[in-house]
Amino acid sequence: MRLLYHFWLHPFSRKVRIALSEKGLAFDMRIEKIWERRTEFLAMNPAGDVPVLVEEDGTILANSLVICEYLNEIYSDTDLIGKDPIQRAETRRLINWFDRKFNLEVTDHLIGEKVMKSFLNMGEPHSPSIRAGHTNIHYHLDYIGFLTERREFLAGPEFSLADITAVSHLSCIDYIGDVPWDEHAMAKKWYDKVTSRESFRTVLDEDVPEVKRVMSFAKTA
Repeated sequence: MRLLYHFWLHPFSRKVRIALSEKGLAFDMRIEKIWERRTEFLAMNPAGDVPVLVEEDGTILANSLVICEYLNEIYSDTDLIGKDPIQRAETRRLINWFDRKFNLEVTDHLIGEKVMKSFLNMGEPHSPSIRAGHTNIHYHLDYIGFLTERREFLAGPEFSLADITAVSHLSCIDYIGDVPWDEHAMAKKWYDKVTSRESFRTVLDEDVPEVKRVMSFAKTA
């Protein structure tokens, strides 16, 4: 059985979990507490971060985008990137948008301060950073609304890894109740549509130890 090393409320880990599920691939999961710097884990990924996927033949893959590109190429029956060069380019542009820009401007400020600092025993959350995250998220939700007014999904007419990436970040923030959905109806409509897919169910139903769930929708939704 392939094995995914991951961590709670970690959007990059969630992205790989959802991609694996969308492709119908069976896998086991193991929580990796990256601050422990385990020798065995560092031997697999010297960068020391998650996700890391170990395939059934022993192949080791690290970095969420690398893993997802690999899965899309090897298990090609379900395409998550796009059928033509323009579609693939747009999907990759939006993956980069959420994994770099959104992560820097929102996820790091909210999940980083409210959750990861606690796990890492790094002291109290930094209030100005949290305020910045709360301010910045509106711009990104507006952008999601702009895109989905013109397209069925973020990157075009078909569900793609762009949607998976965006929801992976937003669902972590939604867990702690920090997504202002009531001010962004178009973004919420898209989010509800995407998260209704079966591949999201186990991710959204997951409870995180010592982190209170304040999600905007019930686990049974």
